[in-house]
Amino acid sequence: MAFTKNILCIGAGYVGGPTMAMIAHKCPEYKVTVVDINAGRIAAWNSDALPIFEPGLLEIVGHARNKNLFFSTEIASHIAEADIIFVSVNTPTKTFGEGSGKAADLQYWEKTAREIVKASQSDKIIVEKSTLPVRTAEALERILNANDKNIHFEVVSNPEFLAEGTAISDLRHPDRVLIGSHETKAGLAARTIICDIYAHWVPREKIITSNLWSAELSKLAANAFLAQKISSINSISALCEKTEANVSEVARAIGADSRIGGKFLKASVGFGGSCFKKDIMNLVYICESYGLHEVAKYWSSVIAINEYQEHRFVKAMLTAMFNTVATKRIAIFGFAFKADTGDTRESPAIYIAQRLLEERAVVVVSDPQALQNARVDLKNAPGALEFVDDPYRAAAGAHAIAVCTEWELYKTLDYKKIFASMEKPAFVFDGRNILDHAALFEIGFNVFPIGKGALKHF
Repeated sequence: MAFTKNILCIGAGYVGGPTMAMIAHKCPEYKVTVVDINAGRIAAWNSDALPIFEPGLLEIVGHARNKNLFFSTEIASHIAEADIIFVSVNTPTKTFGEGSGKAADLQYWEKTAREIVKASQSDKIIVEKSTLPVRTAEALERILNANDKNIHFEVVSNPEFLAEGTAISDLRHPDRVLIGSHETKAGLAARTIICDIYAHWVPREKIITSNLWSAELSKLAANAFLAQKISSINSISALCEKTEANVSEVARAIGADSRIGGKFLKASVGFGGSCFKKDIMNLVYICESYGLHEVAKYWSSVIAINEYQEHRFVKAMLTAMFNTVATKRIAIFGFAFKADTGDTRESPAIYIAQRLLEERAVVVVSDPQALQNARVDLKNAPGALEFVDDPYRAAAGAHAIAVCTEWELYKTLDYKKIFASMEKPAFVFDGRNILDHAALFEIGFNVFPIGKGALKHF
């Protein structure tokens, strides 16, 4: 089959793989190739054991794979043949030098840009898909267009707004697709080409266009605003516990205001994931770089509240369990940072497990998708640590259960059976407020939710 366009994505991770699979699925006339230096990851994309778990992803990949969707480690040859290159490489927070702990580490992006120049023989559109600091495109353009091949690269920003666990639904029915470019003839032409890709299935009114800098900043700002809502309700949850208010009732009343809305107002043990903390710290660094120190402090407080919520959760466990968890078996239900994903990056469960181990508890981690990642995250953690996929076995003999991920599975377990197998008094610390607390109390549990009064038998 003769394809009308060759689209390449460099980076086969949580963003690149699903996004390209959807484009291939919706645009059969395009050849879509995903490349990565990690041979094991590419092999997984070419199998039915995909490297990431996302509901509906395997079906989408299977529909297009080896028809117009391909996964490869042959990066240079695919760069040479591509008309459009999406770059979705990792941009972690720097752990060294200037901006350590805040600024984005752009070394992988720059290496990719130089690799694109080296392998290219024709003009190309380069699409920023990674989350990048505002005005990164300016530096990339200098690298890309400082070539002696008479090749022009036009950089377009197309930030992703996917939520893990609902990525396929988000790709099918996005709230918006944002495409930013220079307001030049070449920039507008490139913007139109990228818009036309998404217009195969996304209504035109949901395709938003902007200048390049607005698109780059919008991604950071969107994640910062979402995290801000979570930290806001979590700060209120602490006050609810002191005043006997119910955070769910407060959130419902607040969320009924159309100016605020009800999303991201669920009190919990805290937010995690690869984006929120990283993007907010990047935003803080940018603000500090421009001398906007008050703005930087404001956004830093969102992270501070999240860390406080994690600390508060562990402190509540210690206090409730008679000020010691030493030698006590504690089952952690859920290690992924959210349900319907195996991703554990920045998961609150990491901190909770580490703190409990420091207190010399016997920690048993259970999760339907994230145990492999949990083993990596806790590989250097000292103390008694177990990984058990069956929550019933994990809870057997435990003094307490700590719910850290809102998996639907945990709502439907037989808690009478679990209670019978546990040490007494038995505790449940519901870090996601997903369980029926009154029913658990009736069974015999001592129940400690977030932002609500505890239900205790003593």
